[in-house]
Amino acid sequence: MKVLSICLLTLIPVFAAAAPANESGSVLIRNVIVHPVSGDDIRNGSVLVIDGKIAEVGPRVSARNGARVIDGHGMHLYPGLINAATNVGLSEISSLRDSVDLDEIGMFNPELRAEVAFNPSSEHVEVTRASGITTVISLPGSGGRGGRAGGAGAIITGQGALMHLEGWTWEEMAVKPSAVMDMLFPQIQPVSRQFAAFLGTPQRSFTELERQYHEHLAEMSDFFEQARRYERAKQAGDAELRKDVRLEAMLPVIDGKQPLFVRAESERMIKDEVAFADKEKVKIIIADPREIGGTGPLLKSRDIPVVLGKTFQLPLRDDDPYDAPYTLPNEFYKAGVKICFGTFDTEFARNVPFEAAQAVAFGLPRNEALRALTINSAQILGAGDSLGSIEKGKLGDLILTDGDPLEAKTNIKGMFIAGREVPLASRHTREYERWLNRP
Repeated sequence: MKVLSICLLTLIPVFAAAAPANESGSVLIRNVIVHPVSGDDIRNGSVLVIDGKIAEVGPRVSARNGARVIDGHGMHLYPGLINAATNVGLSEISSLRDSVDLDEIGMFNPELRAEVAFNPSSEHVEVTRASGITTVISLPGSGGRGGRAGGAGAIITGQGALMHLEGWTWEEMAVKPSAVMDMLFPQIQPVSRQFAAFLGTPQRSFTELERQYHEHLAEMSDFFEQARRYERAKQAGDAELRKDVRLEAMLPVIDGKQPLFVRAESERMIKDEVAFADKEKVKIIIADPREIGGTGPLLKSRDIPVVLGKTFQLPLRDDDPYDAPYTLPNEFYKAGVKICFGTFDTEFARNVPFEAAQAVAFGLPRNEALRALTINSAQILGAGDSLGSIEKGKLGDLILTDGDPLEAKTNIKGMFIAGREVPLASRHTREYERWLNRP
């Protein structure tokens, strides 16, 4: 109990007794080891943030513009971590339907935007921040692993948003609204007789599943063609054209401005999705793969990035090596594929740095794991010019730590989002203090 008390007390911010944070987002953090990610580390360095953006980085930086000065006492300064796939802000308690804003009815829902449903007061926002995560992609669909199977649910679930984990409103928290279009690619997924009986549904033959798979592919192609016809009619100034919110939302996708965030589990699904992207001439991001197979050269040749899911899980198949999920990130890295990490959930969103750390223990270079949580994520999600590294001109998203953020024993001592210091208290720390001080 004494050890537990000591560990939890270290979560209290090192600046708790300091003056309130500068609301202008201007701060000078000095005497720290700066880890820019985009370049070499700077020992005894300083970072100046003015009006929310990084103004200077180097060994000798002076405060100006009324910036608050913080002495880091030799601690480490990293860019804020990014979880590239979550449902944070859209799902509170999974067993209470009224607190879950996911999975709308219909096969194609591209007009749905995650940011407008994001709950800034969610308990998960504070809890996720506790691990040094300053930004997340919030996806509008839970999407069950492996894509759309059995004919139920949506194919296009809506637009995922890149959100800061600090702010009073979703408008204030949105870094990049509509960053990706979330898509659950169809697949052939046989269901065992026992499981079908458990679900109370008839077991379908492989022939039936294959037929349905091709029907879904045809429906997808038809929907994309509808969007292109709509765009042509709009450009031609068709007076009889009526605005269609679904097709309007697809225009950035077919124009190559918004990538499809496509779930893929197997090697076959990855190949099918790349073929679909080639056919429709759209950009894609492969999301949550469980194997790489022979797809490495294919993905590298087309510069298609991958958002990896959890490493702490069982292998895809019973006869796969026990460490297949642990070594998968390194396999993609060795194949030359740009990677980042996401947890694809809400309750474990805070664990994304430790999912990456597990991959480091099984071959992934530590620096690449850190890049996957920072600059790679930002670049893959289209925000590389504002997030992901400590560079002049980028947003002041920073975490101050007493060690490596990939290690569970490291404590986050301070957090800044757009230069504003963010409290590290959460429901966990509040409950701890409550029970610690009980009569």
